Amino acid sequence: MPSLTRRTPVVRVLALAAGATALVSLLVLAFSWPAVTAEPRDLPVAVVGPAQAVEGMRSELEARQPGVVDLVEVGDRDAAVAAVERRDVYGAVVLGETPEVLTASAAGQAPHQLLTGLAGQMQQELTARAVAALQEAPAEGALPSVVVTDVVPLDDGDPRGAGLTAAAFPILLGGMAGGLVISTTVIGALRRVLAVVAYACAGGTALTGILQGWFGVLQGDWWANAGAIALALAAVAAPLTGLAALLGRAGIGIGAALVMLVGNPVSGVAVPPEFLPGRWGEIGQWFPPGATGTLVRELSYFPDADTVPAWTALGLWAGVGLALSLVGRLRSAGGAETDAQAARER
Repeated sequence: MPSLTRRTPVVRVLALAAGATALVSLLVLAFSWPAVTAEPRDLPVAVVGPAQAVEGMRSELEARQPGVVDLVEVGDRDAAVAAVERRDVYGAVVLGETPEVLTASAAGQAPHQLLTGLAGQMQQELTARAVAALQEAPAEGALPSVVVTDVVPLDDGDPRGAGLTAAAFPILLGGMAGGLVISTTVIGALRRVLAVVAYACAGGTALTGILQGWFGVLQGDWWANAGAIALALAAVAAPLTGLAALLGRAGIGIGAALVMLVGNPVSGVAVPPEFLPGRWGEIGQWFPPGATGTLVRELSYFPDADTVPAWTALGLWAGVGLALSLVGRLRSAGGAETDAQAARER
């Protein structure tokens, strides 16, 4: 007897294989592109010292590493420290009889290593000049040394900042998971809004309890961190539920692609935004992954920094997403419907 089992047409099998290949290629491209193309570009670094010495250093840096460091002149060491604590700059160089390099390991390992490397280059130059001077006119005294000071160090529980960097991705996945579950199980615009708000509040509290209370990855005010994580979860979940309300199940895929394939690669979490090509670093700060990474870092280690842009970016994503859910109330598409049902209701 002929088999009654219906087989998938070969053309469809090949099409599915091609689609899966395109998807995995896109994922690899999105996640590997930042690592492959990242390099320091115009990294802001404060400098203190006589005008002639500053210009000499600027010329040396441009000759040795063109376009890597953007020197920002400030009045004195205190002003340089304040600029680092506000995250206006990633570090500072104090020129004078006792040269000093100020770093902030809490701002990221990449700029911290760059500045410590700069201190090493300065030390070599000072030593070479001192040795040459002693050969011409021998004198007693120690060779000059460059002092390296970590102005904003990482917590002892996370000495390399790996936990702080890694924390951003689970928050992103948590927001996507919450948006997916709410979109596919909760029917009714107002109920979806309520579900997103409730999930964000509960998730923010739970994740802060883990990341700060248990692992010690986050620092600073506990409730401020909880509010930031709650808003971050809402900034991812709400657009997914809102787009699902308007477009049906396809909206979930669009929202996930925006956050994961566009926002995450340009987030500037693993490396500073200045390391990304073009204006992508700045653009990434207006997507949920970038705003979340910046906000939790600044709340933990840089209380003097301006956090308004990050709060604003997350608030806009969350607010627009919730508004889309309410707009979706104008059509009867429920979160648990099939694509065919959504098409018939439109």
